[in-house]
Amino acid sequence: MRRVQKRLPGHGHATHFVRRRPKHAHCPITGAKLHGVPRLRPAKVRHLSKTERSVSRYYGGKISHTALSAAIRKHVLNESMKTE
Repeated sequence: MRRVQKRLPGHGHATHFVRRRPKHAHCPITGAKLHGVPRLRPAKVRHLSKTERSVSRYYGGKISHTALSAAIRKHVLNESMKTE
């Protein structure tokens, strides 16, 4: 927890302890930052609606769009090679 100095109305000072914000969610394949995923602690994320938690796409909020498109291309290429 980080310390924040707060000034009180009677000209005194108090130290408040504030939880640090977590790091951005990252793609396990490319390491890129995942867009559309909130940067909140798990307890706060639970209070969000389903559409606010992640991206509405296959593997949205789990892997990046570049990794997903590469995997789809690879799968389609493998399928086309099998049929030939």
